[in-house]
Amino acid sequence: MRWFWFDRFTEFEPGRRAVAVKCVTLAEEHLHDHWAEFPVMPPSLMIEGMAQTAGILVGEARQFREKVILAKIKRAELRQLVRPGSRLRYEADVESLSDGAASTRGRVFCDDAHIGDVDLVFSHVDNNISGLEFPQENFVFTEEFMGLLRSFRPGQPQGVAL
Repeated sequence: MRWFWFDRFTEFEPGRRAVAVKCVTLAEEHLHDHWAEFPVMPPSLMIEGMAQTAGILVGEARQFREKVILAKIKRAELRQLVRPGSRLRYEADVESLSDGAASTRGRVFCDDAHIGDVDLVFSHVDNNISGLEFPQENFVFTEEFMGLLRSFRPGQPQGVAL
């Protein structure tokens, strides 16, 4: 099963900016894993939500032809606990984009309050300089993933190509 840590995009400017939202609900089992009587969204999953938002933005910048993987968390500061009933918003902006990598700047909001920053670096593994060989098929942006992604895009009817 593939896990998504956002519910949908509210803005998407190819190659520039993406904004995604996640509604945190008490029904999510992972919220109860830290403190059973004080459920919170784990900060690591908020970082993953930003990584997914920014990674899709980076992948789309090259029409999903390359395998994009998270290479480095440059900075991750989250200054508030997020409880059920809250709405997270991930704002990702492309800072730089090259053949081999991309970097993004991200801001995390909870119910419109700025609660943190997550800056990331992604690698285009097909263009890496390590000499490692990767599978030909795109194991990051699969056909199943692309179909699901179409339903997440704002103003994009289902069945319409990206």
